[in-house]
Amino acid sequence: MVDWEIRPASAADVEAVAELRAVVMRADLERLGRYDEQRVRQRLRNAFAPAHTWVIEVDGAFAGCVSLRPAEDAHWLEHFYLAPHVQGRGIGAAVLRDLLEPCDRAGTLVRLNVLQGSEARRLYERHGFVLETEDPVDVFMVRKPTYSVL
Repeated sequence: MVDWEIRPASAADVEAVAELRAVVMRADLERLGRYDEQRVRQRLRNAFAPAHTWVIEVDGAFAGCVSLRPAEDAHWLEHFYLAPHVQGRGIGAAVLRDLLEPCDRAGTLVRLNVLQGSEARRLYERHGFVLETEDPVDVFMVRKPTYSVL
């Protein structure tokens, strides 16, 4: 396992996260005929909420991010991106476990959406996410808490 840490994001992280999003999502968006060089970055800038976002660092360097945004009936797992050079090393699974544990304890549903055909879907399914709805572009998934403390 690689040495990784997670820290709270700040507004200063937005451009690094926007660039990572463009790199990580490019192949899936191109496959779906939806890649736009500026739009992929601007959508992240418009939705970036540092208060609910964490930066993932590997060996002290920026390597990813993830957001867990509270909503009315659930938390939304969003903007979960890992740099290609650190993917497949167990970091995504470890980060996901760390984020889901407090949701389980609180009895909170977690929702997300992933692009059709994305390899990330398998990671989410391994962590208990199931299909809720889908359309030609997005797959919406939900995860019920595995336990809760009363």
